[in-house]
Amino acid sequence: MRLPWMKKEVDLEPTTGEDPKDSNVLERKMGLSKKGAIFAAGASLFSDGYANASIGPASTIIKTYIYPEAFKNRPVNARLLPAIAFAGIIVGQLSFGWISDKIGRKFGMLLCTGIVFVFSALQAASKGPGAQGTINALLAYRFLVGIGIGGEYPTGSVAAAENTEDPDIPKKTQQRLFVLATNTMIDFAFVISYFVCLVCLWIFGMNHLNAVWRVTLGLGVVPPMFLFYFRLKMREPEAYAKHSMKHTRIPYWLILKRYWVKLAAVSITWFLYDWITYPFGLYATPITDAADPNGTLYTSIGWGCLINFFYIPGTVIGAFVVDWFGPKYCMIFGLCCQAIVGFILSGTYSLLTEPGRIAGFAILYGIFLSFGELGPGNNLGLLASKAIGPTAARGQLYGIAAAVGKVGAFIGTYTFPQIQASFGDEGSYGYNTGVFWLGSGLALVSAAITLVFIPNIRPDAMHDEDLAFREYLEANGWDTSKMGLKDTVSDLEGKQIASHGKADKELDSNATTAPVL
Repeated sequence: MRLPWMKKEVDLEPTTGEDPKDSNVLERKMGLSKKGAIFAAGASLFSDGYANASIGPASTIIKTYIYPEAFKNRPVNARLLPAIAFAGIIVGQLSFGWISDKIGRKFGMLLCTGIVFVFSALQAASKGPGAQGTINALLAYRFLVGIGIGGEYPTGSVAAAENTEDPDIPKKTQQRLFVLATNTMIDFAFVISYFVCLVCLWIFGMNHLNAVWRVTLGLGVVPPMFLFYFRLKMREPEAYAKHSMKHTRIPYWLILKRYWVKLAAVSITWFLYDWITYPFGLYATPITDAADPNGTLYTSIGWGCLINFFYIPGTVIGAFVVDWFGPKYCMIFGLCCQAIVGFILSGTYSLLTEPGRIAGFAILYGIFLSFGELGPGNNLGLLASKAIGPTAARGQLYGIAAAVGKVGAFIGTYTFPQIQASFGDEGSYGYNTGVFWLGSGLALVSAAITLVFIPNIRPDAMHDEDLAFREYLEANGWDTSKMGLKDTVSDLEGKQIASHGKADKELDSNATTAPVL
């Protein structure tokens, strides 16, 4: 294509897939090709982490300094504000699972990107009649942005997983690239969200806290805006192009008969993990307030930033050992270590919270979170993508497992204050440590479920399962001839056609030049 003001042809072909062409300096520097496709698909989970974590310090400011009377008169506001996004995420995960499988991974990713961008901006501009009206508007926008975030799981994460099994991706790095493109992005967003709030507080000061929380939430528009361009130039993953059931009916009963045990196991472990981890992450600020009662808003948010930083070592180290251990055993190792640290943290809480020892509390709490990321944080997405179903229904199965996990996060976030209160009066030993005992025990339960019911993942596990699934369908009398994108020739098929065409031409050439007898 030639634009009116240009002398040369402009190549508008996608920059991912076979033989990608980098059309600008940014793409050449980033190397947006095979590995770039993985990150373009999965990195939008940065928006998930930022949106979920940024409401932590923002809600502290709103509840304590902006609208304290509204939260005092209506205590449910304090529980709904950090939890309402999870309801939207669940809706997005379930609805976009179908969109991902039946319409396309790319369409789903682009739609999610647009939803997150629009409602991240609107939540920063929330306004209504009076204090409660503004809170209600914020709750509504939080729910809607949650739909876009939830849709990223069965679209972006699934596309990232399928791209890791491209023939050009080394088999020893398939799981690592998926982890770095998905869960590592979430964890970096946790840290950045608190740090952004802290920087805004330094800039605006205590006299302009309304600007602090609005800017903190509003900057959530940056990641989807950046990713939209790269996603626009992506192709559907090769696995989806060859094994999807976009143009035929999906045999849900046969799928459930074959995969229900794995689906249930991954869903339960995800539920237990999110039930504990998300409340701990969201309530980092109140936890440090309890441990440091004389701290200011600056130190409270600063401690929250530091604690969330401990997610980073866990997810990064886990990304580099997951191909060695395998996702199953890496997850079990992380869960067991998390349980041990949790028990230590509970037993030594009174000692660590004495004056001058708050750093010890923060470090142990951070290590507790770090092992959670090395284990289930990194590997639940891997197992949900590669162990519980075929490409034909991967988006929906992943969406179900992730939605069950977010139900756990929603319940944990909403019930966190009541659970604490059930262990004793505020400030008592049971009140401050009960959730750690409970969380550590549930980590061991998750490890046992993983050991018994979830298989380990080999390189190219999805490709092998897709072939086995086709055989399973044919054995049950199902017509597999309509699987794949019939209006599109996949990259691999295109190369095969090209090679056959070249061979035919050579044969014709030899035939015409042969001597006539």
